[in-house]
Amino acid sequence: MYENYKTKNGLKVLASRMPHMSSISLGIWIGVGGRYESKKQSGISHLVEHMLFKGTYLRTAKELKEAIEGVGGAFNGFTSDEVTCYMVKVPSEYVELGVDILSDMVLNAKFEQEDLLKEKYVVCEEIKMYRDQPSEHVVDVLNEIMWPNNALGRPLTGTSETVKKLTMDDLKKFKETYYHPANIAVVAAGNVNVKKFFNYVSAKFEKIQKKQNFSFESPKIRQNKVNFKVCRENIKQTHIAMGFHAEDRTEREKFAIKLMNIIFGGNMSSRLFEELREKYGLCYDISSSYKRHSDKGEIHIHAGVDSKKAVRSVIAILDEIKRIRDLGVTEEELQRAKKYTKGQFLLAMEATSSRMLWLGDRTIVHKRIPKVKDVIKNIDAVRVDDIEKVCKNIFKHSLANLSMVGKLADSERKKIKKELNML
Repeated sequence: MYENYKTKNGLKVLASRMPHMSSISLGIWIGVGGRYESKKQSGISHLVEHMLFKGTYLRTAKELKEAIEGVGGAFNGFTSDEVTCYMVKVPSEYVELGVDILSDMVLNAKFEQEDLLKEKYVVCEEIKMYRDQPSEHVVDVLNEIMWPNNALGRPLTGTSETVKKLTMDDLKKFKETYYHPANIAVVAAGNVNVKKFFNYVSAKFEKIQKKQNFSFESPKIRQNKVNFKVCRENIKQTHIAMGFHAEDRTEREKFAIKLMNIIFGGNMSSRLFEELREKYGLCYDISSSYKRHSDKGEIHIHAGVDSKKAVRSVIAILDEIKRIRDLGVTEEELQRAKKYTKGQFLLAMEATSSRMLWLGDRTIVHKRIPKVKDVIKNIDAVRVDDIEKVCKNIFKHSLANLSMVGKLADSERKKIKKELNML
């Protein structure tokens, strides 16, 4: 599925040849994100990402964009808890141009004071935008109560206060610490000549010295009671975000949780969607997700509901949690979830962009890329009793976290807390 190469200075280069495609997706992955930041630095990874798009010593910001978009390509980047990624998708004949642009950004970013002032303003507007979206804000509140005193509990954008205080020296020092070959992976998926790609990428980074890699503090989960926080706002919907810590000590447990989530709320045929939307009409959309960090896991449930039906909706969610925990799942449900999970994975591997993203995430975050056949094998190995075990470990009232944004009376809040404690 892919070939990989590691240079003398620690750079990881991966290429997945898809000769039937006419495009190539490229990504330069840096092993740094929100989890590497102190509270004072909150938002610095994301701000550095923004600054890399503002121009280099060779190209202006406009020239960077025009170079990629001028050949019909797409240009983007993102920051997450553990990685920062810069990526392009271009017609296959422009692979060297893609490498030139991304490597120029990562190695030669100019960092002008005028640009920093502008980007601080831009990021502060981004923070306001997310704050004004209750569906986003409720998740930030949930993270805060799930991961107290840890970077996972802070927004990746930081706050307006932390962003405004970051200096040019802060950004340059942060970039110098983490942006070095031993902490970088360059990944390509598509119609790529693997040997030429390896040689070209290696030449771009060969003069850059390897440095020490740093890690982050893994949170210790000490929760032994319900965490519940309400933000009262005058909006037409009430947004609900419920979270549970999901420990997975083995591959079998990880895949059991993944399949359980599909059955519970992972698609439109899931229990949550069927009960709360189709049967009772309580919401337009409801879902659950399984988020796997390199060391921790978590289950999130999210819904936006009519404020008058908020209490009823929370109780309905808790009823479904009790049902899957206490009564388990059927063999038919498990088989359907397996087919869905395998199908989604194999479909994703057909696209250059999703394959590149999967390879980069597995390389930088999880430090291991499994074979496709092993992923399928692990999915098939999960049994009904495996689902039962993970449900009993995860869905405990002492591990429940709930955040809500909207109109909620004190009496409703008390009722919800009582129901949470009965989980």
